[in-house]
Amino acid sequence: MTAQTVGPDPDVFERYLERTRWFGGKGRPFRIAGVRRIGEVPCAGEKDPSVVIDLVEVAYEDAEGGSEVYQVPIAFYENPETRLDHAFIGWWEEPSYGWVHAYDALHDREAMGCWLRSFAQAAGEPGGNLNDESGLRFHRLPGYELDLETHSTLFSGEQSNSSVAYGDDALMKVFRKITPGVNPDISVHEVLTRAGSDHIAALYGWLDWVDGDPTSQGAGGSGTTVQLAMLQQFLRTASDGWDLALASARNLFAEGDLHANEAGGDFAAEAERLGVALREVHTVLAEHFPVERLDAAAVGELADGMDARLDNALTVVAGLAPYEAGLRAAYSRLRDIDGMEVQQIHGDLHLGQTLRTSLGWKIVDFEGEPAKPLAERLRPDSTWRDVAGMLRSFDYVPHVVERQFAEDQPEGVDQRAYRAEEWAHRNRNHFLTAYAEGGLDDEERVLLDAYVADKAVYETVYETRNRPTWVGIPLEAVARIGA
Repeated sequence: MTAQTVGPDPDVFERYLERTRWFGGKGRPFRIAGVRRIGEVPCAGEKDPSVVIDLVEVAYEDAEGGSEVYQVPIAFYENPETRLDHAFIGWWEEPSYGWVHAYDALHDREAMGCWLRSFAQAAGEPGGNLNDESGLRFHRLPGYELDLETHSTLFSGEQSNSSVAYGDDALMKVFRKITPGVNPDISVHEVLTRAGSDHIAALYGWLDWVDGDPTSQGAGGSGTTVQLAMLQQFLRTASDGWDLALASARNLFAEGDLHANEAGGDFAAEAERLGVALREVHTVLAEHFPVERLDAAAVGELADGMDARLDNALTVVAGLAPYEAGLRAAYSRLRDIDGMEVQQIHGDLHLGQTLRTSLGWKIVDFEGEPAKPLAERLRPDSTWRDVAGMLRSFDYVPHVVERQFAEDQPEGVDQRAYRAEEWAHRNRNHFLTAYAEGGLDDEERVLLDAYVADKAVYETVYETRNRPTWVGIPLEAVARIGA
């Protein structure tokens, strides 16, 4: 990205990024390599601020090195706005605006109203596309009228992105770390929305920018589309799938000596419904995205990748060593498969990516694993990767609750361990049977076993590095696989 002088000293952005929740470089030495002003969000109200969008390039100065680009929407006011003190970025002289007080625009309801009105205006434009002079493009899908009288509320709990609710019906997700190209969260939601899927939050629109500067590099090369935000249905009354599953496991442990199918909070029916929902989403995606057939050589490369990840994990997680042979065997069985189909999938599916509404299950956040490069997240993969992710999530639920109970009730450890495995097995089985509409054939079982093993190995590394006391959860699954 070409460095451009935009207002403040780079130190202002350094201090700002360090105190945000969504900056991914905390704890690493970095410098601001460049700031690029890509556009101004149209604002016409008398009280509206000037709202601009800057792309801030961060260059890391540790051994790992590399760089990242972050989106920073800014609201400029001539005078201080004490109501926005918590979102203050700095005070400086802007070439086009004079002296300004700058605030993170997502905290400002006046600024967020500019976004909402621009999305609404796009609905009346040809093709549902409002092209701003600066290159910003607001896109709208037909079928939903936005409430322009409502106000915005910024969610405080998110980390990698920022989300703003407009009243009770619309939600805007602003992508903070920017990568040129198509964001699968938008492209997949668009396809599923146009297809009328009941298992997602409908997409209302999105914001992108086309870089027309032939001299620019990095974020936004010549003619490159950079997707900045998406507007979608706000499922305000929905319940988080992970929280519901935890509540079910807590209920089981509180019941004493009841079996999982006898407890009042039995989750099996919900697991079945979720399996059906995932199968139907995969079916629609296969109808609208390319489905490819990997030959035996490509499947072998998939197994090689799993072996390589295990090689790395063995250097981090000492407890994996006793199960290496069994894990290698699970990967090796892939090499006996003549070929396999791959398609667009979710890519990072677990219970935390699901919502339960009064009308059924919704699957959210189709970005894929944020840590992976965009090209890898867009690559077709086996549907069994999504299934494996959900099975691992069902395995985590009761063991997390088991550990919570142990802190307050050290007695009854053996019974809770038995009940935890019973809950996990029951819900994994109901989910899988519903997804597969019965049993799995031999090839499907080989694929699923390999993907489950690969996911569990990844979890052992993650837990070792971030929550060492939890590493026993994925190690128990590895033990079952590698036994």
